Amino acid sequence: MNGRPISGASVGARTRSGKGALALLLGVLLLVVTACGGGGGGDSDSKSGSGKGKDKDSSQTDTKVSQAVVTIAPKDGADDVKTSGALKVTVAKGILSEITVEDTKGNEVDGKISGGDTWTPSTHLAAATKYKVHAVAKDSEGREAAEESAFTTLTPKNTFVGIFTPEDGSKVGVGMPFSVRFTRGITNPEDVEKAIDIKTEPAVDVEGHWFGNDRLDFRPEKYWKPGTKVTVSLNLNGVEGRPGVYGEQAKTVKFTIGRSQVSTVDVKTKKMTVKRDGKVIKTIPVTTGKPGYETWNGQMVITERLEVTRMNGETVGYGGEYDIKDVPHAQRLTTSGTFIHGNYWGGDAFGNYNASHGCIGLRDVRGGYDGKIAAAWFFNRSMIGDVVVVKNSNDRIVDPDNGLNAWNMSWEKWKA
Repeated sequence: MNGRPISGASVGARTRSGKGALALLLGVLLLVVTACGGGGGGDSDSKSGSGKGKDKDSSQTDTKVSQAVVTIAPKDGADDVKTSGALKVTVAKGILSEITVEDTKGNEVDGKISGGDTWTPSTHLAAATKYKVHAVAKDSEGREAAEESAFTTLTPKNTFVGIFTPEDGSKVGVGMPFSVRFTRGITNPEDVEKAIDIKTEPAVDVEGHWFGNDRLDFRPEKYWKPGTKVTVSLNLNGVEGRPGVYGEQAKTVKFTIGRSQVSTVDVKTKKMTVKRDGKVIKTIPVTTGKPGYETWNGQMVITERLEVTRMNGETVGYGGEYDIKDVPHAQRLTTSGTFIHGNYWGGDAFGNYNASHGCIGLRDVRGGYDGKIAAAWFFNRSMIGDVVVVKNSNDRIVDPDNGLNAWNMSWEKWKA
C-alpha cells in the first residue's frame, strides 16, 4: 500500500505538467531540425545548404577548367635527346597560342605551328644543351591550359667543322664566293646547307652549290655589287652531317665587298686590260702558257697573294722542268697551280710570245723592289676576290671547283 501513493503521486505530477513539457520538447526538436538543415524553409532550397544548390555550384566550377590538353615531347627531364626530330609540342581539344623554347643562355628556338595544334622547331637544336619549353593552348571557350618541360640534348662522340673563306672582317673583290670545306664528308647536305644562313646589304639572292660531299660554295648570280656587306651565320652546332657525326660550330662571319676590279687577259694579243669600277685603268703586256702548257680559259678569282714564293715543277706534275725559288708578286688563280705573277727571267716575251707553263707572267725584277714595274703595279692594286678573265686560249674553260672559280658555271646549273 505504501507503494501506490508514491506511484500515484508520480502520475499525478506528470499529468499536471504534461502539456507544458510536450510543448517544450516539440520546440527543442524543431530547433534541432532547423539547425541541421542549415537554414529554414524556402531559403534552404536556393542556397548551398540544399543538395540541389550544391550541384549547381559544382557545375560552375568545372566550366572554368580548360579542355585543352598540351603534350610536350621529349618528356620532362629527358637527356641524350636527338638534335633533330625529337622536339614537338601538340594539343588536343584546343589550339596552341604561345610556344617558347630557349636554352639556359636565353637563346630562343624558332619554330612554326601547323594546323593550329602542332609546333615543331624550324631548325636543329644545339648539342649538349639544356632547353626549357613553355607552351600555352586555348580550348573552344578561350580557356587557357599551360605546360612546361626541360630536357638536354645529346653529347656527340664524332664531330665536324667547316673551314671557310674569306675570313671574318675581311674586304674582298667582287668575285669572291663564300666557300666552306668540311672536315668530314657530308651525307645530309640539305640539313647542313640549311644551317648556313647568308644575309646581304643591299639584299641579293645568294645560292649554294656542292662540289663533292665536303665543299659548299655560295655566290650571287652575278659579281657582287661593290660595297655589299655580307653576314654569314654558321649554325652547325648540332646538325647531323652524316649518321652519328655532328657539327660543333656556331659562328658569325662578316665581310665586305670592295671596289670592282676585273682584268681580262687576251692570249692572242698577249695583253691584259685592267678595269676598275668599269673603267680601263691600265693595259699590261703579258706572257701566258706556251704550246702544250696553255693557260686555262675562263673567269678566275685571286685566292692567295704572296710577295715572293717558290715555284717547283714537281709540285704540279711537270717534273724538274723548273724550280724558281724567288718568284715575286705571285697571286694564285687555281688550286692546280695557276698564278698571275712577276717574271724577271722572261726576256722580251711580254706582249710578244707565250713562254710559261700555264701561268700568266708580268714583267718584274728579281727581288720585286721596283714598285713601278708591271707586276708590282698590278700586285699593289689587287686584293683577294678580284677577277682575272682569260680568253682566246687553246685550252678549255677552267673547272669551277679548281680554285674559287664559281663564275664558270651558269646560274641555272649552280642552283640545280
